[in-house]
Amino acid sequence: MDVTHLEGGFADPARDAAHAFRAALQAMARPGRIEVVAGVQPPAPCSVAAGALILTLCDTTTPLFLAPSHDDPALRGWITFHTGAPLVGAAEAMFALGTWAALQPVTRFAIGTAEYPDRSATLIVEVDVLTNEGATLTGPGIKTEARLSLPETEAFRQNRRRFPLGFDSYFTCGDRLAGLPRSTQAEG
Repeated sequence: MDVTHLEGGFADPARDAAHAFRAALQAMARPGRIEVVAGVQPPAPCSVAAGALILTLCDTTTPLFLAPSHDDPALRGWITFHTGAPLVGAAEAMFALGTWAALQPVTRFAIGTAEYPDRSATLIVEVDVLTNEGATLTGPGIKTEARLSLPETEAFRQNRRRFPLGFDSYFTCGDRLAGLPRSTQAEG
């Protein structure tokens, strides 16, 4: 029996989960703001930040899609052990984890309905670089403008046009994460 999936969870579950939850909320409420999280060591190729988001946001009621870049037996076992989140196809997912390229096409993820716009997916996008450079962000939670190194802007512009429908996104790199809600306009 492979016991590696038993390791790497929050060292201090109550404190670490509370910190990660606050970081996730702050990142989504302030698009472009980069937060740092710690206390978790998921199996590769999952970053610390993506692992912290999964342990904080996923449970037995939140179906998760693993894109080919992250569909690894060790990661599957780790997620199942620590969260119990059901692993599903893209169309059924409330959360999706992978690189931007592996998550394509993003049009296959739930964007909610007119009656229930909250029934949409949240993408956890693993990126090689996460900095406050690149695309210009405007909208709720941003005083004038912010910048964030997005993998592209067109998909996020199209997503914004669907508002109040659309997917929300987290970008993760190492121990850093940033949020991009569907209400944010991305240019550049």
